[in-house]
Amino acid sequence: MAKQTIYLAADHGGFKLKESIKSWLTDLEHQVVDCGANELVDTDDYPDYASKLAKKVQKDSDSIGILFCRSGSGTTIVANKFRGIRAVDLNNTRAARYAILHNNANVVSLGADWVGGNQAKNIIRVYLMTKFRGEERHKRRLNKITKLEKSLLK
Repeated sequence: MAKQTIYLAADHGGFKLKESIKSWLTDLEHQVVDCGANELVDTDDYPDYASKLAKKVQKDSDSIGILFCRSGSGTTIVANKFRGIRAVDLNNTRAARYAILHNNANVVSLGADWVGGNQAKNIIRVYLMTKFRGEERHKRRLNKITKLEKSLLK
């Protein structure tokens, strides 16, 4: 597994899972940057952390981001508001593989209510080990997304 910069962020719903995954990724010698939350606050809001992470990944094109909240959906919605971010909500390893092979996703979200610690590690491991093949049909589709972003997300 190639070492790379991995940005992490979570609200209160994903905080415990983020902390566990942060420790595991650090042990694997990835450069881990925590974009918050830095402590468990039951009243925090996922858009604050998801947007911070998306901005970091947007500026560092060789990095990836992993978001954690209760469902995975809210953080995915926020991250996809940023040009160049291709965020997906994952809950299994097959989806993780296709997120890279077909969509070259650079941000993933995990719903802590649906994905436990070992399952999250397996999903992330597959995500990190899979490489975008750049098949013409997938590149064509990603180029269409980029054109949409340029016209819609100013």
